[in-house]
Amino acid sequence: MRLGGVDRIDVDATVRAVGYGRIALGVSYLATPGFALRLWPGRPPTTDTDSALLRMMARSTGARDIGLGLGALLAQKHDTPVRGWLEAAMLADAADAAAIAIAIRHLPRTKAVLMLGAALGAAAAGRKLASAVD
Repeated sequence: MRLGGVDRIDVDATVRAVGYGRIALGVSYLATPGFALRLWPGRPPTTDTDSALLRMMARSTGARDIGLGLGALLAQKHDTPVRGWLEAAMLADAADAAAIAIAIRHLPRTKAVLMLGAALGAAAAGRKLASAVD
């Protein structure tokens, strides 16, 4: 199958890789939210309340990614439509990009640009992959 500019991509294997990748990222955010937060743009929390709130947000993001990855894998395993799961993941990535873009002038430039690029890239890749399944 042709996907974008790549010939003969194994779409099923790509869906599995994306699903497992999302699950791994999600588990890391749930298990070590403090480490995950060091990767995000912004300043370190200054109070215990700020720290707890940011860890909660990291865990929430992790749970979202686990759900999206697991949903795609289970849909694929049970031979039910996968496209909706990939589109939901693409929407989540696009929303992440929008949130970063809205706040970018208040964030450390390098981290913000890298995170924005990652979110936009993931959304674009998700769009291509979603169009190739089902």
